[in-house]
Amino acid sequence: MQFALGYNETMTSSNQQNLLPAYLAVGEDALKRRTVLERLRKRVATFGDLEFNHDEFDGERASGSDIAVACNTLPFASELRLVEVAHAEKLGKQDAEVLCAYLAAPNESTILVLSAEKLAKNTRLYKAVAALGSSAVIDCAPMKRYELVRALRSMAVGHGITITEAAAETLVSYCGEDTVRLDTELRKLALAHAGTDPVSDREVAQLVARTSEAKPWELVDAFSARDVNTCLKLLPLLTSTSSYALIGMCTNRLRELACAKSLDARGQGHRLADTLGVPGWRVKNHVAWSRKFKEDDLQLAFSSARDCEQAMKTGSDPDDVFKDWLISVIA
Repeated sequence: MQFALGYNETMTSSNQQNLLPAYLAVGEDALKRRTVLERLRKRVATFGDLEFNHDEFDGERASGSDIAVACNTLPFASELRLVEVAHAEKLGKQDAEVLCAYLAAPNESTILVLSAEKLAKNTRLYKAVAALGSSAVIDCAPMKRYELVRALRSMAVGHGITITEAAAETLVSYCGEDTVRLDTELRKLALAHAGTDPVSDREVAQLVARTSEAKPWELVDAFSARDVNTCLKLLPLLTSTSSYALIGMCTNRLRELACAKSLDARGQGHRLADTLGVPGWRVKNHVAWSRKFKEDDLQLAFSSARDCEQAMKTGSDPDDVFKDWLISVIA
């Protein structure tokens, strides 16, 4: 992942490569924020030894005056100093005001970088940094899942391996969307992987411990693919989703598959997204999944779903009833 650091044509020293006097790396993607900091450290290190020209603060504990003093300190045997403030969103109101005052006339021999998981655009501190240049605020918002899978495959190359799309999907399922954790697991996979073939989803399942709760749609997709083993593995990991919700989701999916099957029989499977009024990516596998079911299978699944819901609401253990129904439909 690459992040551009902004340029400011008003700065006077050509040796400073027109770095802005301050940056704000803001967003929930911790790996992006870390990458921004690492790149800035490398840039500033080209001007002198960072050991004597680098201060770090935590916004939860640091005072604005201490940060401002560090920013106004002249560099030693270097053209630039670097001052980092983590958790900038946790600065007290008065401390943030001190930094806003500093940013109105910043020291051009210091690069101040603020890192925050969240910082509203209407705060004075956000506006003070943004006023320094169009690229002073670096967006570190988390990626959407499909973007994350693609990014993981690029990140893997940086660790000296390649990884299949299915393996990247599995890694996200096992670890969640914490990019720092994902990067760490990629590094471990690179150390354990032998040969030049891409890392497979089976290899990820063998080497990576699952710490993330499963998503309901993962179960519904496995249900649609009639993959009993995956369904049984996922069920215990759906701790936040009730069996009542799951049977509703599965029943909705059965309706979609019935529609897909009907269109496919007329050679119009490509019209499924328009027919259902959903994006194409949402139903990209539906036609293939529908072919795993006969019409009688779908009819039986609908009628048994009714009986299952009734049993769940009349004293039987809902989780056991749902599990038995799921197996009876797809086994």
